[in-house]
Amino acid sequence: MTRLKVVGKVTEEEKGEIQQLFERRNGLNELAKILTADNTELYEKLVSDLGETGIRFQAWWDRMSAKYQWEAIEGGNWEINFDTCEIYLVKE
Repeated sequence: MTRLKVVGKVTEEEKGEIQQLFERRNGLNELAKILTADNTELYEKLVSDLGETGIRFQAWWDRMSAKYQWEAIEGGNWEINFDTCEIYLVKE
């Protein structure tokens, strides 16, 4: 059972930043499913972009959690509702 709890909210600008990274990460992950290592140059670029996007994605969460002091729990993670800018603490 998944439990959700609203722990904060971000600005529209902050939401836009993470939404862009979220969509980029998802797009790169979809591309990774169809791209083979045969095209070495493109494959290396994809791996690099995935790594960089992942770092920027995590940095956003780290920066926002420090700024807003969101509640955290062991084994939990935060998710954003892109429609409302609300941040949820999620525990599976």
